[in-house]
Amino acid sequence: MIAQMIGTVCGVGHLRPAPGTWGSAAALPLGWAVHVIGGFPLLVVATGLVFAAGWWATARMTAGQEDHDPSEIVVDEVAGQWIALAPLSYAAWDRGIDILAMWPGWVAAFVLFRLFDIWKPLWVGTADRRGDALGVMLDDVIAGAMAAVVVLALAALAHGVLMR
Repeated sequence: MIAQMIGTVCGVGHLRPAPGTWGSAAALPLGWAVHVIGGFPLLVVATGLVFAAGWWATARMTAGQEDHDPSEIVVDEVAGQWIALAPLSYAAWDRGIDILAMWPGWVAAFVLFRLFDIWKPLWVGTADRRGDALGVMLDDVIAGAMAAVVVLALAALAHGVLMR
């Protein structure tokens, strides 16, 4: 029961179509709330806790099953999406900016994370092919990290940092 609640993010993973996209969408207001409560440091800690809980829940939900990554498991999307949002959280926390003022970065983080999670380039695909609960979590962590790097590059471009 607890593993189901964690793995499906309180049932979000049962939404159709595209449960992974719904999981990523649910991660946005949750990530905002975590940031508002404790800034970037809390987002980092919460992401680690979600990763650990998701790994456990995924292992429980897939034990004895052929499908190592059923579509209703979306806790991995929450961890990955929060990683994609981390540069925005850090900048807002460090500079005292309202994180919602960075809405273009939120859109970029969401779209890029979904792109890398679906496309599975490079190490994302390698992690996914592990065929175990850790791989389910890691492919989204790596997709989130790739999205975060591109979000940083886009922010630097948008703010003229790369033009100097």
